[in-house]
Formats: sequence, C-alpha cells, structure tokens
Amino acid sequence: MNIVVCVKQVPDTTEIKIDPVKNTLIRQGVPSIMNPFDKNALEEALQLKEEYGGTVTVISMGPQQAKATLRQALSMGADKAHLVTDRAFGGSDTYATSYILAKVIEKLGPFDVILGGKQAIDGDTGQTAPSIAEHLGIARLTHIRSIKIDGNKCIVEREIEEGIEIVEAKLPILCTATKETNKPRYATIKGKIDSLKAEIDDITLADLPNMDTTKIGLKGSPTRVKSTFTPKRQSCCEIFEIVDPRETAKVLFGKLAEAKLL
Repeated sequence: MNIVVCVKQVPDTTEIKIDPVKNTLIRQGVPSIMNPFDKNALEEALQLKEEYGGTVTVISMGPQQAKATLRQALSMGADKAHLVTDRAFGGSDTYATSYILAKVIEKLGPFDVILGGKQAIDGDTGQTAPSIAEHLGIARLTHIRSIKIDGNKCIVEREIEEGIEIVEAKLPILCTATKETNKPRYATIKGKIDSLKAEIDDITLADLPNMDTTKIGLKGSPTRVKSTFTPKRQSCCEIFEIVDPRETAKVLFGKLAEAKLL
C-alpha cells in the first residue's frame, strides 16, 4: 500500500504577532511547528502501514526551512520525504497549492491513500486537502475517526454533527484527520538520528513538465488576502445593587434583551 501524507510547517500560533502597519504576520523570531492536525494524519498513515504494510511518503510545500518538519515526520516513522519548493510557487492560495500538490502526487506514482489534516492552524480554511482530491478526481472523506482496508475498498468512520457516519469507498481515496482521530506518537531517539541522515529531495517546477503555470503562484490564485488584523478587545460591566432577586432577574433579562443577546 502506498500512502501519501501532506504536511505543512506553520508558525506556533501561541506566539504569533501582527505588524500593525503592514497588517502581516511577524514571522521573524517565531518558531515553526508541524501543523498539529497533520500529525494526526501522519499517525493514521503509520498505523495503516503497520497493519497492512506499504510505504509512507510525506510531502510539504514551502521554503527550505520546511525540511525540519519533514525530518520530524521521518523521525516518527515515515519512509520518504519530499520538499515542494520553487519561487514560482510563492503566493499560492489554497487552490493553487492543492493543484501543485496534486501534480506532485501524480509524479510520485500510484497511491492508495492520501492523508492530511482537516485544516492548517495558520489559515484555518480546510480547503487544501479536499481540493487535492478534486484535482486528482478521487473520492474524499473528511474528519475521519478510523480507516479499515478491505481489498480495493476502505471502510471509514467519520465524525459528523449527528454522530459517527460509516462510509465505504473505493481506493484511491483522500481523507483528513482531526484531533479525535488518534494520538500521535513520539519520535524515538533512533528515529531522530536516522532522520538527520535521510535525503530529502526538492521537487521544483522543472520537475513537473505537465504543470499549467497559469494555475500556480500569486497570478494563478483566484483569492487574495486583503488585510490581516488583531481584533480590538472591548469589555465593560454593570453592577446591579438590587436586594430583591426577582427584580434583579427582571433587570438582567431586560439588559440582555436590549443587547439582543436573548
């Protein structure tokens, strides 16, 4: 079984700051981490490999520093890792990014399962992974809880608002993982040492001759980020010094109705 996992290196959101003049993220001095939901996707891939055999290939699109995230994936148990990087890919939105990753997956060869996190914590769109499936013309199932393989089909439990849904689909398939899917394993010391020795290939535009360059980069992105800002926090309180609880409730409900909270 050939399993592909898409991971993203993101800023540690607990330390993000925004430039008040440029309205852009201040990345200098901010540590980067593997997108947490992608860790769940990777763990699910490793569990599938342990149960059914095969290989786990991890890909990430970004600058050279993203190789640190790929080495983390290798230290956890992934077999291969590739960095998708080229100046021509810069400025790609979710549509362009998913198109590029789909072309890379096609280049890497036949696959059975593609896994990714339900969303990235920096953008929170949840669009990239499902869009990859659309470009590849395969089925996609989001917010999965588990995957079972039976020949050329799989049985997937996925989380929906009403509870758990069980879906049967033919391979190949793309699935997205959540925190509830599993608990990601820790890398072993041996895994960390081996990951430092591993070769991580760069995949550039030159390696993708069938790429439609009108669909990549800033020019190929149909969406634009107009501005980014930190919402201003405003709070106020009002104290009611009323002895009678019934009168207190009456005044409180009146205030809530006035504020259109009821």
